Amino acid sequence: MNKNLVAELKEKLEKEKAAIEEQLKTFADKDPNLKGDWDSKFPKFNGEFGGAALESAADEVEEYEGRLSVEHTLELRLKNIDLALEKIANNKYGKCENCDKDIDEDRLKVSPEARFCMKCSK
Repeated sequence: MNKNLVAELKEKLEKEKAAIEEQLKTFADKDPNLKGDWDSKFPKFNGEFGGAALESAADEVEEYEGRLSVEHTLELRLKNIDLALEKIANNKYGKCENCDKDIDEDRLKVSPEARFCMKCSK
């Protein structure tokens, strides 16, 4: 694969990784014990009493559930980016994990963290 393209895609991956980590930091903390794991912060609303407290508690749970799904999606993207960066470092980037054929460069330009060729991803 073209070294200039690999360098370009590596830079793109690193920027995307930084952007995802910044996004995660807005609502989650990095787990120091598990690499690549983030823990969503439970939202804290104003202390209220009576029916307002129940409604507020329900809102907290709903927001937390939403955060968990976003966290999971971002963690998966981050994992795939880290794998791609590791492959670049080990000169194994651009090979399909299933059939070991080259992944099309146009596919990598669109999705530089792609792990499979188009045929195997179907």
